[in-house]
Amino acid sequence: MAERRRRAANVLGELLRRICEEGRESVPERPYLYETDVEICLVGGSCKSPVERFWNGSSTMYILQKATHHEEGDSMEESKPEEALFPSELLPKESPGPAALSVGRAKQLVSLYAMVQNPNVSHLGIRDLVLPPLWIRCDGSDPEHTCWIGAEPLRAGKKITGITIYMVACDGPTADKTCFANLEELKMEHKRRHHSSVVTTKGFAQYELIQVAAMEDTTVESGGNIYVDITWNIVDKILETPPLISAATLNIALESGDPRSPVYQVYRELQLLLALAEGLKTGVTEWPEPLESESAVELVQEFLTDLKKKLDGDCGSGSKDETEKIKCDTAAVDSYIKSIFSERGDLDFAEQLWCKMRSVSSYQELIDCFTRVIKSLERGEIQPWIHQGSSSFLRKLIQQSYHGKMEVVSLSGITPIQMLFEIGLDKMKKDYVSFFIGQELATLTYLDYFTSTSVDLQEQVHRVQKLHHMLEIMVNCRVLLQFRHENLFPLTQICMKYYKENPLNEKHVFQLPIRPALVKKFYQNEHPELWKVEISSGHGAKEVKTMWQVSTKPPVEHVASNNSGLFSDSTVNGSPEERLYFITVTKCSQVHFT
Repeated sequence: MAERRRRAANVLGELLRRICEEGRESVPERPYLYETDVEICLVGGSCKSPVERFWNGSSTMYILQKATHHEEGDSMEESKPEEALFPSELLPKESPGPAALSVGRAKQLVSLYAMVQNPNVSHLGIRDLVLPPLWIRCDGSDPEHTCWIGAEPLRAGKKITGITIYMVACDGPTADKTCFANLEELKMEHKRRHHSSVVTTKGFAQYELIQVAAMEDTTVESGGNIYVDITWNIVDKILETPPLISAATLNIALESGDPRSPVYQVYRELQLLLALAEGLKTGVTEWPEPLESESAVELVQEFLTDLKKKLDGDCGSGSKDETEKIKCDTAAVDSYIKSIFSERGDLDFAEQLWCKMRSVSSYQELIDCFTRVIKSLERGEIQPWIHQGSSSFLRKLIQQSYHGKMEVVSLSGITPIQMLFEIGLDKMKKDYVSFFIGQELATLTYLDYFTSTSVDLQEQVHRVQKLHHMLEIMVNCRVLLQFRHENLFPLTQICMKYYKENPLNEKHVFQLPIRPALVKKFYQNEHPELWKVEISSGHGAKEVKTMWQVSTKPPVEHVASNNSGLFSDSTVNGSPEERLYFITVTKCSQVHFT
């Protein structure tokens, strides 16, 4: 029996070492098979940790679970692509979820892992390699409902002195708060288990401030949410509201395109620009829904007629009513937030033309619009003014018209699409810059990256998309959370720094350290999405912890709920007062090598 365990430990150790060494280049996408019943995968880097809710240790770890394939060899790399297990999911797409091992089998694997890490077991031959922590999915079939068992090496310098073993148990969901733990009892149990006389407590709570997708129209997909994480020392009771002296981090994940967004019309304008960019790239333009009810040709003709009348008669700057008309024609937001983001009042001819033509719905309509504009320029019926700095083809034609000599323009192929794209790109860049400069959230120099013309047109559009995503975040925080400049400014810097270094990612969670008092009114009378207390004793490598938490979402995806009919609900009978909670308890113990 002992010889068999040594052989099993040796095989496991060699496999873990191989996985670790191959993971130094890149995290393997497929799991490895151990003894026909166990899959092993290395999780790290950008992969989401499946144990992050109750463990915040090393970013790289082994995840072990029940094998979903029974093949010879130690690797499943020959699996079909659609059956491959990826680190972020660790299950085939057709599987209902990751498969868990029995608690007994998990304990055997932890024992073998401890043998592998023990420097006193020299015959295993891997004493010089410190392996990453190991976590095993368990099926919760034992009386404690254990769902994870973890093991992490204890170190003294470069030497491994022992193993910390974690046991994670989960129960629920339940609305019965009488089954919640008593804090004093948790502390006493921790003291007895670890022979501690003094313990410290630390609290953590997560509140959802704005559920952007919460609306009666369920056909609208989620646009993300805004939530706050709060941590504090010295917890007095279970589910206590965090004190105002806590540390808080605002987490913002917003996606563009929500019809309720204050800048939804700007988003629609951006969609036309993106459609034009795609048309230039592929030769096929899919026209989005027009922004205006009136046809673009009619709007352009009215615009040109008004300009001709001004040239023939009143050449002044226009009456107040006309100025207001332009602003109304080009308004991009609802009236209640015009003080935050409103259309610029200094639109030149090309920008006003874009505002008329953004309701274009076909290629022929596009040609008809530009045909009218070019004829008006050729005849000298209009002498429009344009901003300096634009390099668009239309600006070139306007400058030529000043001298009565215009080149012949062939409105065929991609030429009219290119012309509309150029004036739209220029206009939208100025709109975003006007917002960030006007709200004193950024300097022109800091915005240079987003407005640069030194990159190709497709990259310029990509950067404009980044500007729009940042606009969505700032306006929503201003309108929904009533943020002031002192909060929006650092958030803007965080967003801009991220987008100068990364591609567009509307699922990215932007984090802003804040004072809890800033958002207290949004959560003080609400139930937390997650609340936990951490009880600890000891210091350094000898520190041990007990964690108790409740959450509205299942903390693990591989264990069935005790109340399967309620598994995905967060309330009972629709009543927010009867929220359902999952209870998770994490305990640890240490095994020291002698």
